Amino acid sequence: MHRIVSTIILCLFSRLLCAATLVTIEDPNTWSYAELLPYVGQTIQFDCPMYVTNNYGSSLTISPRRIYSPTNQEYPMSAEYNELLRNNATGTISLSGIKDYHRIGEQLLELTVKVNSQSSVSFQSGRWYGNSRADLKSGYDKEAISKNGTPSLIICTMNLEYYLVETFGTGYGPDSYSDHQKQRKKVSQALATINADIYGFIEIEQGQGALAEIAKDLTANTGRNFTYVNDGGSPYGSYTKAGFVYCTDKVTPKGSLRHNNTGVTNRKKTQAFTELQSGETFMLSVNHFKAKSGSGYGDNADKGDGQGKFNGDRVREAKSVLENYKKDCVFYMDSDILIMGDLNAYAMEDPITTLREGGMIDLHRAFHADSSYSYVYRGQLGYLDHALCNSTLYPQVTGMVAYHINSDESDTYTYDKSNDQTMFRCSDHDPIIVGLRLDSTRTQMENVIFDNWSVYYQYGAPCIRNAQGGYYVVYRMDGNKVKEANIISEEERIDNLQQGLYIINIYGQGKCKQTKIIVP
Repeated sequence: MHRIVSTIILCLFSRLLCAATLVTIEDPNTWSYAELLPYVGQTIQFDCPMYVTNNYGSSLTISPRRIYSPTNQEYPMSAEYNELLRNNATGTISLSGIKDYHRIGEQLLELTVKVNSQSSVSFQSGRWYGNSRADLKSGYDKEAISKNGTPSLIICTMNLEYYLVETFGTGYGPDSYSDHQKQRKKVSQALATINADIYGFIEIEQGQGALAEIAKDLTANTGRNFTYVNDGGSPYGSYTKAGFVYCTDKVTPKGSLRHNNTGVTNRKKTQAFTELQSGETFMLSVNHFKAKSGSGYGDNADKGDGQGKFNGDRVREAKSVLENYKKDCVFYMDSDILIMGDLNAYAMEDPITTLREGGMIDLHRAFHADSSYSYVYRGQLGYLDHALCNSTLYPQVTGMVAYHINSDESDTYTYDKSNDQTMFRCSDHDPIIVGLRLDSTRTQMENVIFDNWSVYYQYGAPCIRNAQGGYYVVYRMDGNKVKEANIISEEERIDNLQQGLYIINIYGQGKCKQTKIIVP
């Protein structure tokens, strides 16, 4: 009996020695790997979920928060930008010991690890949750494009990462016809799963062959009739362009295709479409601004502010889109415009600021606060792939979403590096999807005063001043909506918010204004 008792005590003691220390992360947004230094050599368990922030290489990178590109969240070189830059530098740790594949954005719950150093841990146990391939396989989030009603049209734009059908071996896109067939299978699955009514494509081969092939595949895979907008160029391919494919059962082009050749040619185009059911018309502008690679001089030089090279060219392209919009309104006899495409600039960079100051509304921000993304670069999230609209179209937008079938994937699953024939990682950019319910009679909160609106605090509670007639939506910093209501008084108090930092969107006059609020 004595020996049995001693054995039990010894086992309990051993378990206590091996038990993980529970580590509390007070603020995931500012957590630093320096907080792990006291635990080196120990086994610990985190008290909050840990996100996969990068899945390149032999190990994963994790953090208690999603890691965003600083210029996606804050204005370049602002105090907030510099703070986020500092936090990003120390906000991730390396996780070894994971043998199976996991996407960026997946979470580890109840994660127990051995701390090897302040920036490196080894996996012991934990539960995986969310953002898996299985979660996305059936399609994009339909609720996200139905926040303001049921859409009658679905618009999708996507950078196809050099979709070539004829000119191979250029150093861009497929090196051979067999490579293209692998690319084709992945892309066609993605587009059929989305099943939009109008597609705007970026990085698709010049000529008509690539667009014709995609339209053919969509018709075969969806059972609907698709065709493409012929841009009048050569039928033969070379390099890339922007182009349109659409379902003839839902829309028909109005007027001819409009070209904007400011900067890189053949990459900025506008086409008006008329919805057959309603007879309503809108303009779709698909754009691909100058990339950040190469040698830039003058205002195109890298200024070290996070915007990279050729910022000057991208600003000029943004201005040209606004200038051409005025001409297109006359040409198409319509004012509603949806501006989409790979603009090679994050949300708070100068080209996008130029578009917003020109009267365009950022739909990523309008529907998802600042949690939206479409692209991952070196483990940092952001959206280079934009959706903006003018104030008259905005009341007719039912919602938007980025479909994360590409950005969260490892590039080892591209068509040229693997035998993976799923739709995942068919490009390096996510598709952007917008829902529309076209009705030119729809109005939204016409009497709200935006010129003098402000947010102030009354006994710790945020209040909105001079926005009567509009409405507000409050988001947590992770992008989840916590409260929304109409603004019925000149001094609108927002009660019952828990302590923390929030983002508030204020809507009215076909506009969306955004600011951060703090509940102490």
